[in-house]
Amino acid sequence: MKRIILASASPRRRELLERAGVNFEVIPASGEENRTSDDPKEAVQQLARDKAVSVMHTVEESEDGTIVIGSDTVVVFENMILGKPHDTEDAVNTLKKLQGNTHQVYTGVSVWEKKAGVWTEHTFYESTDVTFYPVSDEEIRAYVATGEPMDKAGSYGIQGLFGIYVKGICGDYNNVVGLPVARLFYEMKKSGIDLRG
Repeated sequence: MKRIILASASPRRRELLERAGVNFEVIPASGEENRTSDDPKEAVQQLARDKAVSVMHTVEESEDGTIVIGSDTVVVFENMILGKPHDTEDAVNTLKKLQGNTHQVYTGVSVWEKKAGVWTEHTFYESTDVTFYPVSDEEIRAYVATGEPMDKAGSYGIQGLFGIYVKGICGDYNNVVGLPVARLFYEMKKSGIDLRG
């Protein structure tokens, strides 16, 4: 069995990979996230790459066939990247913007494979449109009071309590959760990598 490492502490990404039948271990990336671009496509790919590379350096001596998967997700509204909320008011304000509107969720994935002693990179991104029904200030504050949005990009998790306000999705649902698994398998297949093998 090849060694596959998920460079993320996200329980949601871990669950998605497990459900896809991948046998892997988790080594969370260390260090601060430093976004160098305001372009969502570039930002998520760079952040995913940084995570993968940080873990790759810790397993530098691993055998050929080792795979490291880094991933990062951002929420974008009117071309602005919305990060994790700083505090409850920030979460409330973010959700006020998103309610009744359509926004985009971008996830970058960076996969590094060791072949003949050399690491090769496969990096891509996926984007999904999410539309919310109108949500009242009272409902938003009640949701924020649960504490659920505080560690999530865009101040919500689609698989959590705010999911009842989703009117529609155009694209991959799993991408919004945090890892576009189908696209990951497709890209790996093109590169001759079997994540289940």
